[in-house]
Amino acid sequence: MDLTLILEIFAAITGLVYIILLIRENIWCWFFGIISSIAFIFLMYQSQLYSESILYFFYVFVGFYGFYKWKDRGKNKVVIQRTSWLNIILLLLSGICLSFGIGYLFDSHSDAQRPFADATTSVFSVLASFMEAHKWLSAWVFWIIINLVSIWLYFDRSLSIASFLMVIYFLLSIFGFLHWRKKMQLSAANA
Repeated sequence: MDLTLILEIFAAITGLVYIILLIRENIWCWFFGIISSIAFIFLMYQSQLYSESILYFFYVFVGFYGFYKWKDRGKNKVVIQRTSWLNIILLLLSGICLSFGIGYLFDSHSDAQRPFADATTSVFSVLASFMEAHKWLSAWVFWIIINLVSIWLYFDRSLSIASFLMVIYFLLSIFGFLHWRKKMQLSAANA
């Protein structure tokens, strides 16, 4: 069996465990996210998706940050919440500007494949990860869109298993949004 295929399967399985535990708000999701991200760093670099490779490097740090944020700290415990429209607009505008800048950089100074799509999914994934660590419900909306675009991006680079994982992530992101929204509503009703 090809080493790249083994790495892709390993990254997909650990990534799947990550998102299932994330939906359940299990703190160990971050451990699986770190492991999966390390595997994806090498896989994306080999596939000339450099922004994605950098993104997965970032995910390793997000994993440690998420674990720290979610660790029960009494009254400062992170709970599922909505964020303001102003925050969403600022994130969208920042994401668009950064995506264009990074896409342009990789387009003009590297052999990157699909540099603008790669940069866009990567930048918005960073933003969604920040939102996720703070348990902002709207993070799931970002993930739904990101995962949908990533299905095409990974398939385009012949990463069939990673592309299929994005299909599963897309479906689980919809479920995650509905699950977290219900949990937030129940928590508000019981407060």
